[in-house]
Amino acid sequence: MGAFEYTAVDPAGRARKGVIEGDTARHVRSLLREQQLLPVTVEAVAAEESRRRRGNPLSLLGRRVSAADLSLLTRQLSTLVRAGLPLEEALLAISQQTEKPRVQSIVLGVRAKVVEGHTLATGLADFPRVFPEIYRATVSAGEQSGHLDAVLERLAEYTETREQMRQKVMGAMLYPLVLTVMCFGIVSILLTYVVPKVVEVFQANHAKLPMATRVLVGVSGFLRDNGIYLLLAAAAAGFVASRALKSRDTRRRYHRALLDLPLVGRILRGFNTARFTRTLSILVASAVPVLDSLRIASEVITNLPMRDAVADAAARVREGAPIGRSLAASRLFPPMTIHLISSGESSGELQAMLERAATNQERELEGLLSAMVGLLGPLLIVGMGLFVMGIVFAMLLPIFEMNTLIR
Repeated sequence: MGAFEYTAVDPAGRARKGVIEGDTARHVRSLLREQQLLPVTVEAVAAEESRRRRGNPLSLLGRRVSAADLSLLTRQLSTLVRAGLPLEEALLAISQQTEKPRVQSIVLGVRAKVVEGHTLATGLADFPRVFPEIYRATVSAGEQSGHLDAVLERLAEYTETREQMRQKVMGAMLYPLVLTVMCFGIVSILLTYVVPKVVEVFQANHAKLPMATRVLVGVSGFLRDNGIYLLLAAAAAGFVASRALKSRDTRRRYHRALLDLPLVGRILRGFNTARFTRTLSILVASAVPVLDSLRIASEVITNLPMRDAVADAAARVREGAPIGRSLAASRLFPPMTIHLISSGESSGELQAMLERAATNQERELEGLLSAMVGLLGPLLIVGMGLFVMGIVFAMLLPIFEMNTLIR
């Protein structure tokens, strides 16, 4: 029995979409007719997923499974399997509980594979955009070792921790970003609309404007006359930069330059190191081979030089070198992380030390982001205040001079 996505028309002429289980597409059409539905399209879930990927990847936008949904799905599956429920029944229960058609379609598609006698990892492989390689490799290792419930528990904790980390980073960056946009918006409105109206009054009286006011008038006029061209130039520069960054060599040089920046480099190192060590720890704990673990864990690193460093380290490990010493050769990973990994290898507690390294990096990154947001917010407010004060002062100078002449 498989899972099929269908589009049908009810007796009132309304379109209906959903997922239904059946032996074949013909069987599904028969089931739909029994429900007084006229089938329009019926296609197997896995085949539909593959067609979307090959035909138009953009068609999956808006239909993606979010990290929060994946985290919840993993936690539910872990709880049900640990409770002793058969895997196919656990998947069926999850599909019935979810309110999102996309999640239901995927879970039933995976269940169809399991019912046919395939492993859970094989069923997950039909949906690579939803279940990344680390997820599939960990589940496969759990099935082979007979400890699927424990592996799913680790995966649930991993997906939840990763989602929390992502939310913390996004939340920390959102406030400065919104504040910066508001600052530019307020200053732009002052220069393009408010300043010209005020200056017209003085120019109508043929008053000689002070130097600060003339500079302000010049900047305001330049923005009004060339603002659209500046926006077009910025858009063109962004387009050219995005096209250039599609080249792997250009992107690697750009990522290397980011690592050399004082504060940005530290944040990038901490973020990627935390993701790498957290991923590697769960793979090692799930008995995935070390070389495969390094290869899979490197995929979560977004910075290309750091990802290349892990690939070079994997080559050294293949030749018999320790993991810690191999990673230290690049000098891109924090010394504390290297020390903890080396200690874990020496003591035989690599998984525990990797978890500790990930926790240390996450705690350090959280403190750094909190300090940065706490400092950047007041600095932006003070900077905008000084800028607005300068504009107001430049507009008031002619008034002060007129009062002086009258006296």
